[in-house]
Amino acid sequence: MNGIEHLGWFVVAGWLLNLTPGPDVLFIVTSALRGGFRAGVVATLGISMGCFVHVLAAAVGVSALLAASTTAFTVLKWLGAAYLLYVGLRLVFSKPSNAIQSEATNADRTRATHQMDLKQICLKGFWTNALNPKVALFFLAFVPQFIAPGAPNKPLMFGLLGVLFTVNALPVNLSYAALGAWAAQRLGVVQRGMHTLERVAGVMFVGFAARLALTDNPAQ
Repeated sequence: MNGIEHLGWFVVAGWLLNLTPGPDVLFIVTSALRGGFRAGVVATLGISMGCFVHVLAAAVGVSALLAASTTAFTVLKWLGAAYLLYVGLRLVFSKPSNAIQSEATNADRTRATHQMDLKQICLKGFWTNALNPKVALFFLAFVPQFIAPGAPNKPLMFGLLGVLFTVNALPVNLSYAALGAWAAQRLGVVQRGMHTLERVAGVMFVGFAARLALTDNPAQ
């Protein structure tokens, strides 16, 4: 494609990077463990939406601002760390959910509650990604390597590559969702076991929050 170099390597590198476990992968797997494959898919979509925010921001130069401004990076860093901490503590201190529901439960009420839960999962996935400045800096550092120096419209090329990276990540993230759903079935959906997994995931999210809070702007 005119303006883009080494497109094949870009796709392969994207897959390898997305296979690396991080907050996004953990959120997808945890959601699938708690709510099945559908919940994992919704978590994946939420994270992808957050990723598009970074793509758009990077294309218009906001990511460059994060790299150049210590204040901007610090503000977003603490917002992201606070949100990851919130998600982690919610999981750590969550009460065991009731996996067995009465057959007499009203079908419409159950459907509405399920839809609300999926919306919450999607929003959590979105904010988990959108509030992570390391994702913005990643796009700023990674994507330009595949844009030809003489590209006539570099912002457009950046946007196209960013969209491709996000779409390219879907098979990997959906595989993680399937893995989480498969693990939940093999665990027999035992409530106490699931609650333990939620707490472990919560502790890991708290760890990600601490790690993000201690991250310095690599561009400074």
